[in-house]
Amino acid sequence: MLSSLSIRLWSCWGEIVLILSCRCGHIPVALLGGATARVGDPSGKSKERPVLDDETIARNSDGIGQILAKILEVHSDADSKAVVLNNYDWWKEFSLLDFLRDVGKYARVGTMMAKESVKTRLNSEEGMSYTEFTYQLLQGYDFVHLFKEEGVSVQIGGSDQWGNITAGTDLVRRLLQQEGAYGLTFPLLLKSDGSKFGKSESGAIWLAPSALSPYNFYQHLFAVPDSDVIKFMKRLTFVDIKEIEALEASMGQPGYAPNSAQKRLAEEVTRFVHGEQGLAEALKATQALAPGAAAELDSQALEAIAQDVPSCSVPYSSVVGTSLIDVSVSTGLLQSKAAARRLIKQGGLYLNNKKVDDEAKAMTAEDIIDEKIFLLSAGKKNRLVVRVIS
Repeated sequence: MLSSLSIRLWSCWGEIVLILSCRCGHIPVALLGGATARVGDPSGKSKERPVLDDETIARNSDGIGQILAKILEVHSDADSKAVVLNNYDWWKEFSLLDFLRDVGKYARVGTMMAKESVKTRLNSEEGMSYTEFTYQLLQGYDFVHLFKEEGVSVQIGGSDQWGNITAGTDLVRRLLQQEGAYGLTFPLLLKSDGSKFGKSESGAIWLAPSALSPYNFYQHLFAVPDSDVIKFMKRLTFVDIKEIEALEASMGQPGYAPNSAQKRLAEEVTRFVHGEQGLAEALKATQALAPGAAAELDSQALEAIAQDVPSCSVPYSSVVGTSLIDVSVSTGLLQSKAAARRLIKQGGLYLNNKKVDDEAKAMTAEDIIDEKIFLLSAGKKNRLVVRVIS
């Protein structure tokens, strides 16, 4: 059930499960939580989710629907196209009395109280609201609706959704008096330290390019540690298992190029989410931002990079003829001239990806690419795009 601004990376596993089922001849149904987002799933949450207004929920649902539809259309089997639905389409007609009569009547409070998500919250300081308590019935009835109207017999989700899924199978049996409703869960995508993959200290890893550029998306995957890369490749890509095992066996062996596995993972998942064009953009930006890279920079590439790294604008008169040390400080790349001199001696200051060896280096008109922009780098990670104003 998807309802936030965009889809995070860890949800890719669910999409891959849908695509695999599609390739096996099934018609998968991806469900957007346009209605349930108004309540908020308490599963795995220590406190109640903030309430979103209707306009935000509608905008989020539309955005997620577009991302899902695009990915599923490209990767699904042509003979069994996936379907994307929004549960708001049937819940908007429900009144409270309808809900109590048609859904609540068939729910057992004892069973609802026994759900792990409920017990955890009831035993916490935060407690649980009645709204959150009824969430499992909303998702449960979604299964009833899909079972009856769309022929859906299996609900699939992350392991944290087990309670909500079984609420659905139970409602199908009680409300429709039918068997044949099943639940299937897959483990959450966790890193070796136990945290959820797709979230980081610098923010969530979003699938929408408007929320996270293909370049930054690629970089997050490229940064996956050796301890996780093979596991994620097995779960987030369609690479043949024998090829993955061969890559795993080569890691740590003589001749293995460092980060080869990470590069393959980043390329496969970026292509899966952003397509060939998105991958090409990510690779071009990666090459352009590599200190010492042989490729020539152009203003178009630097403008694209400026979306992902810090940037600033300075007058032409304050650049040309000014020492690079002064420019590196005035633009905010470095804090002091002493730091700049020290970095040059260490071989860590770059201008347009070329190492600067001369402390007396002064900026020239030729250093300004296409007469309007240049790139400064302090080491491999600290970069600054500088726009020059005539």
